[in-house]
Amino acid sequence: MNARVKVCGISEPATLEAALAAKADMIGFVFYPRSPRNVAPADAAFLARLAGRQAQKVVLTVDADDQRLSEIVAAVEPDFIQAHGTESPERVSEIVSRFGVPVIKAIQVRTASDIEAAARYEGAAALMLFDAAAPANLANALPGGNGVAFDWSLLSQHKGNKPFMLSGGLTPENVKEAIRLTGAPIVDVSSGVETAPGRKDPDLIRNFIEAVRGAG
Repeated sequence: MNARVKVCGISEPATLEAALAAKADMIGFVFYPRSPRNVAPADAAFLARLAGRQAQKVVLTVDADDQRLSEIVAAVEPDFIQAHGTESPERVSEIVSRFGVPVIKAIQVRTASDIEAAARYEGAAALMLFDAAAPANLANALPGGNGVAFDWSLLSQHKGNKPFMLSGGLTPENVKEAIRLTGAPIVDVSSGVETAPGRKDPDLIRNFIEAVRGAG
């Protein structure tokens, strides 16, 4: 069974079209001003209309309040909200209840205890996304999309009952091995298919998705 693919940080029609042509399962729009992948709701709405139902749409937010989430949900009509900040299990449950959209909760991983802590979200989030915690010495670090990987062997500590997503430092060159080692049913790529921060490359997107399909 092939892993599913999410291409995150889509901000231009050309790279959206490349992801859809390569049969990405999910596309992600980033709503975080500090990120080079940040998009305005109006631009994301345009891209979401172009995508139609060809792929599931995910909106990435970081500790967004209800007003901000209302604006984003109205613009994109997403299939998932990705909570990539410090949202508590209670806040995740509140988002699901208020907006009627399932939540992907990002877990920043540095040690095995971070994997174990994900269990707190089992009753609230639809999916867990295990991402690499930014190195302490990384300048201008972001909540995600820093292009670094964590020790994939730590996922052996994951005892959750729900599917999980793997992110952090994935590239066309290493994703096959990442899937083999972790058994991840969904992989999430952003910086690994860029030529510069925020600049997605259609060829790298195609190469990444082909590598995932080959891993099956």
